[in-house]
Amino acid sequence: MSEDRHSTDGTPRVTEDTVEALVRSQLSKALGGKRGMVEAAVPTLTFTIGYVVTTELGRSITAAVVVALLLGLIRLVQRSSPQYVITSLFGIGIAALFAMRSGNAADAFLPGIIYNAVYAVVLTGTILIRWPAIGLMIGPFIGNKEDFTSWRTNPAVVTLASRLTWLLILPCVIRVLVQYPLWLAEHYEWADTFALLGFSKVAMGWPLQVAAFTGMVWVLARGRTPLGRSSEDADGPGGQENPQEKGGPEAP
Repeated sequence: MSEDRHSTDGTPRVTEDTVEALVRSQLSKALGGKRGMVEAAVPTLTFTIGYVVTTELGRSITAAVVVALLLGLIRLVQRSSPQYVITSLFGIGIAALFAMRSGNAADAFLPGIIYNAVYAVVLTGTILIRWPAIGLMIGPFIGNKEDFTSWRTNPAVVTLASRLTWLLILPCVIRVLVQYPLWLAEHYEWADTFALLGFSKVAMGWPLQVAAFTGMVWVLARGRTPLGRSSEDADGPGGQENPQEKGGPEAP
């Protein structure tokens, strides 16, 4: 007999399977699979290697853009979505603006550092005010769909969402702690760290996101949801109120 995954009011019950499946689906869309990860990494690697070899900022940026456009063209020829390539091109464009404006190739990596720092601060804020970001993502799917905030009435869901959100924050913090000192050293010419900065951006990109997802799966599996008490659990068999919950006489 299969487990009833819905409460008496027709809304989905919170279970490990439902939450994990949703998180897996959302992160899979964000990562774009193995191909999406490669498409995000190759232009950055092209820019980094190009500048290390030629020390010419303009040519290195051009090479990265050309590679991204070729990847996008391949997508179009194969009639698949080029959204991950477009995202990569947008990132290259922002990086190019920073680098060309200052004339320092290391500044191409500054937008990513700033983005990760701001992202970590914002997500931490959502946890502190008890509106964890992951809860905002999964809430409408596991609570009352007519009440966007219904998931917050279950403390166990809020706690789970907070833990999962911390796991999204961790990669951002690691990137900033590693890449910002490398950028400072290169920007102020304390040391030649450009290559390290470029390769660290790739190494700490999707691999860290995958690690974060693995951590989420472990937290979900360890928690053994369903979480808390659903509306049907709060009542006795057959939907009748449990007298012990209402302060009534205990059964002999």
